[in-house]
Amino acid sequence: MEFPSKLIENAVGELAKLPGIGRKTALRLTLHLLKAETEATSSLAEALAKMRFEITYCQTCHNISDTEECSICANKLRDHSMVCVVSDIRDVIAIENTGQYQGVYHVLGGVISPIEGIGPSDLHIDTLLTRIPESEIKEIILAISPTMEGDTTAFFLSRKLREFPDVHISTIARGIPMGGELEYADEITLGRSIVERTRQAKQG
Repeated sequence: MEFPSKLIENAVGELAKLPGIGRKTALRLTLHLLKAETEATSSLAEALAKMRFEITYCQTCHNISDTEECSICANKLRDHSMVCVVSDIRDVIAIENTGQYQGVYHVLGGVISPIEGIGPSDLHIDTLLTRIPESEIKEIILAISPTMEGDTTAFFLSRKLREFPDVHISTIARGIPMGGELEYADEITLGRSIVERTRQAKQG
């Protein structure tokens, strides 16, 4: 693809690095930004820069936040006795969009995957285990995508959580297809999975 300007070529190259954006789409976006008002392009660039350099993570649940405590953890109207454990921030967004869950979250930051060199120590598991005795947690909901890695992570967590016999462990109902990702589930299915979660039997 030939470009009349090196600046256009550079912009297209950067946009094409984004997931799901091919070079034709990148070119279309670049030309749109070129034709847009200067203020619009500047506002976009400023918003992206501020997002990248100023965003932080909640010290309690590891969700993205503008402050040390995210808006969900800071909300006194949420049920802080119920913690939904997810692998990724996108899962928090997906569950919140269902409007069916009023508890709080804990974001692991991934799943156990030996092939990719990701072990339990690479995830936010220790902070979850530390969080339980320091709070009013009564139920842990394991809302992890039902993939092989997700099931491995859920199994590992279940074993670790046996240390807390007074905390009920449940998993979201299997309305999510095996091998599916939470972020791609429709809101009705995901919401029903949360509402109809199943408690895991405690093992000795």
